[in-house]
Amino acid sequence: MKRRCLLLAVLAIVPAVTPGNAQTKSLKIALIAKSEANFVFLAARRGAEAKAAALSRQLGAAISVAWLTPQREDPAQQAELIRRAVKEHANAILLSASDGPALVSVVNEAVDAGVEVMTFDSDVAGSKRFAFYGPDDADLGEKVAHDLVTLMGGKGQVAVLAGNPNSNNLKARAEGARKGFAKSADIDFAGVVTHVETPADAVSEILKFDAAHPQLTGWAMVGGWALFRSSQSPAMMNEIQKRNLKIVAVDALPEQLVYLERGLVPVLWAQPVYDWGTVGVSTIVDKVLLKKTPPRTIRMEPIRVAREDLKAYAQKLHGWGFTVPQEYLAK
Repeated sequence: MKRRCLLLAVLAIVPAVTPGNAQTKSLKIALIAKSEANFVFLAARRGAEAKAAALSRQLGAAISVAWLTPQREDPAQQAELIRRAVKEHANAILLSASDGPALVSVVNEAVDAGVEVMTFDSDVAGSKRFAFYGPDDADLGEKVAHDLVTLMGGKGQVAVLAGNPNSNNLKARAEGARKGFAKSADIDFAGVVTHVETPADAVSEILKFDAAHPQLTGWAMVGGWALFRSSQSPAMMNEIQKRNLKIVAVDALPEQLVYLERGLVPVLWAQPVYDWGTVGVSTIVDKVLLKKTPPRTIRMEPIRVAREDLKAYAQKLHGWGFTVPQEYLAK
């Protein structure tokens, strides 16, 4: 009888394991990036999956990443994928928004349904998302402009390549670049060029704009789409050499480094895109599993990469799991 009373007393003070408590040891994160056609997001996926595996081992938890990303940019499809993530019982969503204002309501619906949402790269401002990880985009655009003006000796005609016209982060970078150019009296700003975010489309728009602006000698690329390998890569390289174009671009993934190595693009502003995944997953784990309160804005610092930095940066890419040409690692 005494044993039975003791057992009942112990059971009374040990909390019951409810389904809700059991779920805290598992976590499903839906990763919804802008587009599979943009290679920077494949790097984010790699980082997210690696961090999920590492934290699963460290915490003794089952943390998984479900890749739910459109083939091409489509805010309506992103909205449907957010709803799908909720229906498929994701605990959290890690999102880069193609059109922030268009996704506010569906993000709020997800949060109201109990799914935490974090954004990276391109925010959904004004929504119920709990955190955003990304650069100061206006400042990044101004950095690109400053480097380009320096390369051009402070004079000449320039344009900005800016990708998706509805993407808030790219609009902020383009505006930052425009303001940067306005500081130089001898810089003639020809305009902002937007395009579908594929390498071939980016190069096609550059070639058309160049043809219409024979005096143009500089491009500020607030995303590096045109420098990824495509059927248009030979035309891009030829255009740079034929017109002696000066270019500074955002992003520095392995296949873009050939432009740096050959001196065709003297400066790249690298985003640590692998960390979009690692920081995103870590922050979600802190919020959902560890019940911490992350800051609402987590600032990402871009990395300036010039030709003399090629070996050190190539080694960093290699450490992130990228395949990098051996000659860059050995330089």
